[in-house]
Amino acid sequence: MKNKILPVIFALASGIAIASPPPHTTSEYAVRRSTYPRILPGNRAEFRIVAPDAQSVKVDIGNKYNATRGSDGAWYCITDSLGPGFHYYFIDVDGARVADPASETFYGCGVAASGIEIPYPAGDTRFSISHVPHGETAMRRYYSTPDSTWKQMMVYTPPCYHTSPDKTYPVLYLQHGGGEDQRGWCTQGRADIILDNLIAAGMAKPMVIVMCDGNSRDFTNELIGDCIPLVESTYCVDTTSSGRALAGLSMGGIQALNTAISHPELFSYVGVFSSGWWADSKAPAGMGLDVEKYYDMLAADCDGYNRRFRSFYLTMGGPEDIAWRNCNIMRGRFDRLGIRYEYFETPGGHTWPVWRESLYRFAQQLFKD
Repeated sequence: MKNKILPVIFALASGIAIASPPPHTTSEYAVRRSTYPRILPGNRAEFRIVAPDAQSVKVDIGNKYNATRGSDGAWYCITDSLGPGFHYYFIDVDGARVADPASETFYGCGVAASGIEIPYPAGDTRFSISHVPHGETAMRRYYSTPDSTWKQMMVYTPPCYHTSPDKTYPVLYLQHGGGEDQRGWCTQGRADIILDNLIAAGMAKPMVIVMCDGNSRDFTNELIGDCIPLVESTYCVDTTSSGRALAGLSMGGIQALNTAISHPELFSYVGVFSSGWWADSKAPAGMGLDVEKYYDMLAADCDGYNRRFRSFYLTMGGPEDIAWRNCNIMRGRFDRLGIRYEYFETPGGHTWPVWRESLYRFAQQLFKD
């Protein structure tokens, strides 16, 4: 029955009459036995929503698209062309914003969100599972002293970790953004896949990646007092500053800035992705800290920071990235202070495709000197 109505549904959704359904690929995040969402030619996404009593159904994937009811009672929607990589999306049913039951869910935007992966261009395998040796990602529990509660961290170990028991590995502490948690870099960000591919190609050093839960009252003290001691007592890792890197996206980028500037003796590599200290009073709750104290620290020992940070890497999307203005104002102040940094801008907004690119480039700079 479903196959017979697809030509009609597609015609309704697109306004183009055709004789057969278009070729498609089921989304890799579709739940088992579901054939939707799916990817159509031109990187368009097609959705099917079962909401027989609804009066209005939309798909919100950055832009909102109206769905059309089909003869089977389900609602169908086809988007415009989407950029490659991971996209959050929601279903709007009569004004209620919910996750799509046909999709896997991800913790993003502070709620359970749906996700869809748009394929990268042919030949771009940087963010795709390849036939290379693969590392391992494990969940470890730790106690947060600032929050007086148990939390989780995700720990990636490179493919060679278990075959070289006497070797120590450098560590990248990698933080998620606001509205996400320690799972973000593993699932939406594909950090393990990125590092597997880079290590196999000889483009990055084998390293451990630690992804902590940054939803903390005091991230800096939680990282230094709880997370790092657990990692260094449990894993075969370098315990010197030259073997530690700290990076984060958005909120995690501010956390990386605050921590590294306050404790430059602990980290030799700092990455700030789609972030920067807030330049006005409109900062969200928890982000309106006294940023001037960090500029004062930098000004008091500019040469020392330049010497300690072997890589101070700022990267983000273009002007459509919501952190673009804050980052550029921060860069201007760094320039006036004489703080050395590297800056890379990639097309895109405040989204996971941009942050995957950020990690791909930053990881190649780490632990090589």
